[in-house]
Amino acid sequence: NDGAMTPVALAQAGQYAENIYYGKQSGLMDQTACASGGVVYVDFQDTTSPKVTAHAVDFARYGYAICITDTKGSHADLTDDYTAIPTEMRQVAAQFGQTELRGVSEEAFYAAIPQLRRSCSDRAILRAMHFFAENRRAGAQAQALESGDMAQFLTLVQESGASSAELLQNLYSASKPTAQEIPLAIAVSKRLLAGAGAVRVHGGGFAGTIQAFVPLAQVAMYTKAMEQLFGEGSCYVLRIRPVGGVEMKEEL
Repeated sequence: NDGAMTPVALAQAGQYAENIYYGKQSGLMDQTACASGGVVYVDFQDTTSPKVTAHAVDFARYGYAICITDTKGSHADLTDDYTAIPTEMRQVAAQFGQTELRGVSEEAFYAAIPQLRRSCSDRAILRAMHFFAENRRAGAQAQALESGDMAQFLTLVQESGASSAELLQNLYSASKPTAQEIPLAIAVSKRLLAGAGAVRVHGGGFAGTIQAFVPLAQVAMYTKAMEQLFGEGSCYVLRIRPVGGVEMKEEL
């Protein structure tokens, strides 16, 4: 479209393709981040027009590299796992007459947990707990980046990762409880980093990748260790480019 489409429109087109043609109940977060470029804070209250705020962040300036490790797990048969997360959260929201947890008071939710257990699973309640806490964390992370407080940002990354493991429960599939590449990768990463940086599940979880913020002096060591575990070329050292979905043209 000659570059006329906005990043949000590109993201929505991607979501439509995933939802309709591939049967994946994908949201808009990853799509919006890819289409927008840079580090973005996104408010999805209105999914027809999400509010995107960009943050210019050079992690290398703070002494860190972003390392993404592919643990070689397949997403091919995980549709049910992914679909269960929004489905269960909406089951909780429905008990308050809402379609989404965004419209539910956090205080009312916690007060109602004894009653919720009669109509919702314990896992659904735990995932709702993650939702409320993660919404606050996302805002706090954006504020930390805006103010240049990298230590606070990395603390929040660790807290978010712990909540994903304990409440959201998306580190491995319950249908394959012995296949735990992501928990293994995170555990080994924490041992390697010895309290420095941060590490957490990356993306939708259940299989696939982990994300680590690694001190620059430890990148070579970390990359070597991860590739010994998951294979050559499995650990990518990335930088976040400031532009998103654009057409690259060769200039003669």
